[in-house]
Order: sequence, then C-alpha cells, then structure tokens
Amino acid sequence: MHRMFGFHRHTHHRGPFGHHGRHEGAHHGWRRPGRFFDHGDLRFVLLKLIAESPRHGYELIKAVEEQAGGAYTPSPGVVYPTLTLLEETGLIAAEAQGGKKRYSITPEGEAQLAANEGQVAGIFDRMAQAAQASAIFSPQILRARENLKTALKLKLTGQSLTKDQIASICDALDAAAAAVERA
Repeated sequence: MHRMFGFHRHTHHRGPFGHHGRHEGAHHGWRRPGRFFDHGDLRFVLLKLIAESPRHGYELIKAVEEQAGGAYTPSPGVVYPTLTLLEETGLIAAEAQGGKKRYSITPEGEAQLAANEGQVAGIFDRMAQAAQASAIFSPQILRARENLKTALKLKLTGQSLTKDQIASICDALDAAAAAVERA
C-alpha cells in the first residue's frame, strides 16, 4: 500500500481515485446499487471534461447530465468538493472569473488521464449506455405510449366500429408510426 493524491491506496485493489471493482476479477460489472458512479469515477469524468474544454462548475454539472442523457445529474454538493480535491492534488487549476472559478487541466491531470485511458473510456461508455437507456425508458415516451394504448382499448371495446372509423384509426396510427420513424 502506498499514498497517492493524499490518501492510501492498495495497488492491487484500488486505483488512484478509489476502488474500481468492475475492473478487477470476480467483481467485474459490480457497482453499488443506487449509485450512478463507482467511488472515484466522477473525478475522472470531471477531469476528462475539463481536458476537453476549461469550464465552470455549473457547466461541468450540465456536461455530466448531457453525457448521461439526463439519467444522472450530479449535485453541486458532490461536484464542488471533487473539483477542490482535483485542484488540491494539482490535476486542475482554477482561475477566478467574476465570482466564479474556471477550471483547466494541468500537465499532471493530462498524465493522470493518459495513465487511466481505458478506465476513463469505460466510464464514458457506461454513461453513453445510460443515456441510451434513458431515452428508451423516457417517462414522457412511456406516458404517451400508455395514452395511445388506453385510447385504442377504449375505442375498440364495447362498440362496433364503422369502416370509416377503422380507416381513421389506421390512418392515425400509420401517421404516428411515420412521425416516430422521422424523429
């Protein structure tokens, strides 16, 4: 065990930003239920986003939310202490701009990203998968689908439909399907 970035780490169990069980042996794919990121993942995410473009804390919160497709939005109470840690460890630098801090990556931060490139790519892949799943299970889409099913069920039960009604329903469903394909 040795010290890195101000805290202890076990070289065979922990990365520089904490435990990453999904990368090691029997724990592959494991993540604590209810948590979007494993311990230390947000540090890598913020570091990579800052490496892409210097940003303010609020911009980083929005960038994480966008990367995750709205499936996760980190709170300021998590982001700002993480930024402070990254700054204290020399991985990012902060420049004051009108009451806000704009963060940029340091050479040490770039080296840390390069040394953990595969792990960082894995985190961003998980975020992309969450974004895709978020779109599939969007509450708005689920609500609209249920509304359609209910309307059809109510219209089709308990009464005989005329040929004009059947044609009108078919036209509406075909138009909806075409609109979804175009979206």
